[in-house]
Amino acid sequence: MYKALIRPLFFLIDPEKIHHLVFKSIKILCKIPGVPNIIKGCYTVNDPRLSRIVFGLKFPNPVGLAAGFDKDAKLFDELGYYGFGFIEIGTLTPVDQPGNEKPRMFRLPEDEGLINRMGFNNGGVKAAVERLKLRKTRIIIGGNIGKNKVTPNEEAVHDYEKCFEALFDHVDYFVVNVSSPNTPNLRALQDKEPLTKLLFRMKELNSARKNPKPLLLKIAPDLTNEQLDDIIEIVATTKIDGVVATNTTISRENLLTPKERLEAIGSGGLSGKPVTKRSTEVVRYLHEKSKAAFPIIAVGGVYTAEDAIEKLNAGASLVQVYTGFIYEGPGIVKRINKGLLKQN
Repeated sequence: MYKALIRPLFFLIDPEKIHHLVFKSIKILCKIPGVPNIIKGCYTVNDPRLSRIVFGLKFPNPVGLAAGFDKDAKLFDELGYYGFGFIEIGTLTPVDQPGNEKPRMFRLPEDEGLINRMGFNNGGVKAAVERLKLRKTRIIIGGNIGKNKVTPNEEAVHDYEKCFEALFDHVDYFVVNVSSPNTPNLRALQDKEPLTKLLFRMKELNSARKNPKPLLLKIAPDLTNEQLDDIIEIVATTKIDGVVATNTTISRENLLTPKERLEAIGSGGLSGKPVTKRSTEVVRYLHEKSKAAFPIIAVGGVYTAEDAIEKLNAGASLVQVYTGFIYEGPGIVKRINKGLLKQN
């Protein structure tokens, strides 16, 4: 029904506009008594065989919602009713910022992908914290943190510190995002020296807490094997808890979308099916080369149970969906979890 009727209607509307419209609709719908239970009944798979303990947290199932969908922590409780094992909010920055100029999100239906150049648009970490204080459910929440566009890379560590301190009491794990292609020079922080310095500082802040939270790093799919070797070394040196692989790609190779259309869209990070293969390659490389030294959350082109199984077999401990949620609809988590149970 979703693919045949609802998605075609949604795709007639600008991607960012329909995103906000759907958010408002879900919010209103879930305020009606009994509706949350109906949604959970339709979309949740409860089975102890799906549970996973990863970096000290018990996940009811291994399928999460990637960062970028609920940037401002406005819908995490309601989205949890759709069967997700965990929700990652953000990317959040210390100060609110509008992001890049619109239009900044584009569908590639021929490739079942999206291009976005949102630019860390968000209302700031303090506003998100106020909403997180009203958390109604026990869904696991990750906090994806970044730097403001105007903050020079030399001072970026302070932005990550501010987000970490503000969010600490309200999220279950952290993801340090240095891999978005849509904030100028952000990916330069993936270089070995600045990244090591940043993660050492985040680890220091975390270790000073009575009950430290898992601390992960999100990386780009465009890194070379040599750069991935550096990531493995940095994780070992800084002793962070894991890696999220991968963010969106700047590559435009092997797409069915006409070149003229891609040129008209311009820059941005590509997500969805076009990044499936590369993200799995990165997961497998990190897992094998590190000898399974740390957990990996795999994200990039997860649309089906087969996609999830492929990434788990490559070495991932958990998977996340984003673009697949848009193309496959709200039943995606249930279908993936049922597929995983058939594997058991």
